Amino acid sequence: MIRYLIVGSGYRAEFFGRIARTFPEIFEALFLCRSTEKAEWISRKTGIPATASVDDAVTFHPDYAVIVVNRPAIAETAEEWIQRGFPVLLETPAGADLEELRRLWKLYCEGARISVCEQYHRYPVVAAGLRRVKEGLIGEPTSLSLSLAHDYHGFSLIRTMLGVPGESYVLRGETFQSPIIETDSRLSAIYDQETEVLKDRTMCHITFSSGKRAFYDFSSAQYHSYLRARNLSLKGTRGEWKDTVMRFLDEHGEPRQLPLLPEIPEKYRCLDTAGLRDIRKTWSVELGMENVQDEFAIATMLLDMKEYIDGGESPYRLEDALDDAYFWLLQNEMAEKPWEAISSAKMPWHS
Repeated sequence: MIRYLIVGSGYRAEFFGRIARTFPEIFEALFLCRSTEKAEWISRKTGIPATASVDDAVTFHPDYAVIVVNRPAIAETAEEWIQRGFPVLLETPAGADLEELRRLWKLYCEGARISVCEQYHRYPVVAAGLRRVKEGLIGEPTSLSLSLAHDYHGFSLIRTMLGVPGESYVLRGETFQSPIIETDSRLSAIYDQETEVLKDRTMCHITFSSGKRAFYDFSSAQYHSYLRARNLSLKGTRGEWKDTVMRFLDEHGEPRQLPLLPEIPEKYRCLDTAGLRDIRKTWSVELGMENVQDEFAIATMLLDMKEYIDGGESPYRLEDALDDAYFWLLQNEMAEKPWEAISSAKMPWHS
């Protein structure tokens, strides 16, 4: 049994509660909230026990603490639980400024066990494509167009797909507002066709020191919209990964196409659900990024955290998570300097 404390009670915190409720034979969780009222509310909503007492949270004896508070407080809250002697799994981003990122790295170097819940590369359909890229199916990746996830999540996928961990880069781009009819939300569909809203959209070119390139294009509307899809195109020397299709040359030089279905590795089959099975029964050329895939990806990280604190590898290397957050900070700078060249600098976590 893996026991984890969920520090926070917002929308993202509920994911960690639902996972514990779905797999009670694997996980046991407790929410720590700011107030008794909030604790009672989230316990009713998720069916997971909750408290507003730090003492109660400590005596729960969690294997690790999951930090799911608002963005400005993530690093500080993580440090509090590190000082109490607990390993921590942080929600993204790891920190809100360079000082926080450097402080987390210092704590890690001093022996703190810190990981970050960057889960997009673990979505079953994305993992299926990444596995074939690593096997060399499309040759050496050279360029990527990504419109799939925002900010630090997007950069994590860019680095992973292109195979450029720790490389320096130059980015140029802009953030602007784009109008769209609102059709969906976290809670329900929106049927008022007169509801036109402005959504931020960010576009940027990234050139890595190796010469590999990425184009990042994302709007917040893409998470909840019937009108905006999410997509990717990773080009390699012998083929291309386009959404859920791999185009490549086989060993005889013949062009082939391979449809990608979500895959559940043997290690994580204990986390399979009816929702995931339903997805795997069908195939679509459009890239689906359902909540059920998100919760599975998070659950795999919760499972791997136990191995990490028992001496195994981190579910997501801290230096990668810090790079993701650093990119987001540079992206914010880019928004103030449209299409000017902004270069990354060497950080303490770069070897």
